[in-house]
Amino acid sequence: MSEKNLELMDKIVSLCKRRGFIFQSSEIYGGINGFWDYGPYGVQMKKAIEKLWWNYMVESRTNVEGLDSTIICHPKVWKASGHLDQFGDLMCDCRGCKARHRVDQMEDPSVCPNCGSKDLTEPREFNLMMKTFVGPVFDEDHTAYLRAETCQPIFVDFNLVRVATRQKLPFGIAQIGKAFRNEINPRNFTFRSREFTQMEMEFFCTDEDAMQWYEYWRDQRLKFYEMLGFSNDVIRTYDHEKLAHYAKAAMDIEFKFPFGWGELEGIHHRGTWDMSQHQEFSGEDMHYVDHDNKRKVLPVVIETSVGADRSMLALLCNAYDEDTAETKKEGQEEDVRIVMRLPAIIAPVQAAILPLSKKLNENAEKLFGDMARYFRCEYDVTGSIGKRYRRQDEIGTPFCVTFDFESLEDNCVTVRERDSMSQERVGIDQLRMYLDKKING
Repeated sequence: MSEKNLELMDKIVSLCKRRGFIFQSSEIYGGINGFWDYGPYGVQMKKAIEKLWWNYMVESRTNVEGLDSTIICHPKVWKASGHLDQFGDLMCDCRGCKARHRVDQMEDPSVCPNCGSKDLTEPREFNLMMKTFVGPVFDEDHTAYLRAETCQPIFVDFNLVRVATRQKLPFGIAQIGKAFRNEINPRNFTFRSREFTQMEMEFFCTDEDAMQWYEYWRDQRLKFYEMLGFSNDVIRTYDHEKLAHYAKAAMDIEFKFPFGWGELEGIHHRGTWDMSQHQEFSGEDMHYVDHDNKRKVLPVVIETSVGADRSMLALLCNAYDEDTAETKKEGQEEDVRIVMRLPAIIAPVQAAILPLSKKLNENAEKLFGDMARYFRCEYDVTGSIGKRYRRQDEIGTPFCVTFDFESLEDNCVTVRERDSMSQERVGIDQLRMYLDKKING
């Protein structure tokens, strides 16, 4: 990572802590590596991302259903999926500085990237599943695992969802939920964590239509990122040449983070592997009866899997900006304004209501109550109006609404736009419609 990009990443991490987006978990005890807490603005933004994805993938479609499964499944689920036997990485330790490394992430596997020592342990397998116990006895008979991915419960519940919703092939099942991986070396802020949120959709179809659906979902997912304002110079696709033994196609959608290109989402043609494995290990018939064509088929799966945490980090990196404006006093140097140019649809605060004076609180609070029914709003009365603008710029608020003394006379407020800093006088009775058009398009 270049010095410039390292500095940018440090600025983003600092802003996230200062403005209440993301904190390290258990910080007062020294923190715990690979775990992160989302603060007041972070949780608002993350939930907005999840809501947008859910609407785009589930609520706006008739052929995708929702699911919310448990974090702990029957241990045989992970035996069938291959996670217990094959889900791991090679790791080695440096005897000099005691650092632990994933071998596949080392430029030179014979040299410690931390201190340069060549005194390394032999590479050894490390399973990424997080183990726990269910019941009063901590032994192998009571072993369970925190789910390593959210897709496996979707396969397990396929028949239950299909029957309950009367769906026919092709159709999908989606869910948003926590997943856990005991990463050897968590790094790059929230990009690689041990606890994270996945947004996944498994689409079940016939083999003859599978590639068509693979291309369809690839295009749909790219449209989603375009909708979030990602330009072509920060988003790219990568087609896998080396595929898993069961896969027919796989690709990643990548974002250009300050630390380099990183995967946001994977789109995979998984074949019939998942359904056949769970059929074999459970004894349950996972075939779909196609009454129209009088045949039984084992569904093929097309998967789209995106990390909510990585999506949020990409949006924060894409939004961070600094500009300069002349200060009011002559002779002073230009002042740096930090602006998070977040899309209004996922901004943690979409409209800030700012009374010009505390004497206007009663009227301004009523306006806040009215607008908060429709938008994510914040009421801010502390400090000068200029300082409040700056505070809202740093959390990415696209619109600041100032209630001033003239508002009592003309029943209008001043709406200041974050990106252009332009100001417009809007009637209070028109404010909801005005903001709705600006935020939701």
